[in-house]
Amino acid sequence: MLDVRRMQILRAVVTSGSVSAAAAHLGYTPSAISQQMTTLEKEAGITLLERHGRGIRPTAAGALLTGYAATIGTTIAEAEAALADLRAGRTGRLAIRYFPSVGSTLVAPALTRLRDGYPGLQIDLRMSENDDPLPEVERGGTDLALVLRASGTTRPGIRLIHLLDDPYQAVLPAAHPLAARRVIDLADLAAEHWVGSEPPGPCLDLMLNACAAAGFSPNFVATSEDYATALGFVAAAVGVCLIPQLGLGPRRPGTVVRRVRHPEPVRTIHAAVRDSGPVEAPLAALIEALRGAAADQSRTGR
Repeated sequence: MLDVRRMQILRAVVTSGSVSAAAAHLGYTPSAISQQMTTLEKEAGITLLERHGRGIRPTAAGALLTGYAATIGTTIAEAEAALADLRAGRTGRLAIRYFPSVGSTLVAPALTRLRDGYPGLQIDLRMSENDDPLPEVERGGTDLALVLRASGTTRPGIRLIHLLDDPYQAVLPAAHPLAARRVIDLADLAAEHWVGSEPPGPCLDLMLNACAAAGFSPNFVATSEDYATALGFVAAAVGVCLIPQLGLGPRRPGTVVRRVRHPEPVRTIHAAVRDSGPVEAPLAALIEALRGAAADQSRTGR
């Protein structure tokens, strides 16, 4: 098998015109260069260099290998440059999973920040509605997932990075008797007709558990699995509902939004990544961008 390093030395000898000139350029002794050429000729099974006047020139086989050595050298240089770009985050790919209400509020502004430093990075965005994205993060199929988990939650192989506490707020018809209050006790909504705003899952469980802590179970007269529809039902005075701060969006005419207490349901949003050593630069930058977007939401949310 031909040795790539020796082929590059052959190229230096041919382009320099002599063993001594190649040795001077490469920082070797002439005898070391000669030994490498002797070994390469044994590997090739054919003479590669011949004397020509006071110098040397390649045989047909030597010219052939010199051409391939040039191609290999260019390919290696390209590979090293591509690897350097990948290490620095100038190229590559990040796979992200998210759930609907954080798409426009956290993920989009974070990606805007990320693009400034990593314009060549490819982003694979997928929504993770009712399925749990953590197994995919563990397998390495997803680099980062936005998840709802209680503070202090742990899972082997996963690092959870707290981003934001997102409180639920009461949404009432504008003419509702409680609309004049700035803060509403959750128990004051016990006798109301309710509009469901969450699909089955951790968010609905969180809301139902808060109502249970306040001593009642909501009487749902309408169900919806998206916040926009739920807000429309409230505006039509069908009932009241709870919606997290990130899910409210622009204020809906015909509704008022009020803080809730005793208790205040709060969903906790984390970024989940594999817990397997140092985080590469693009992923670390994405985490910081998400933290920045979460901080912006915290400053403006209430």
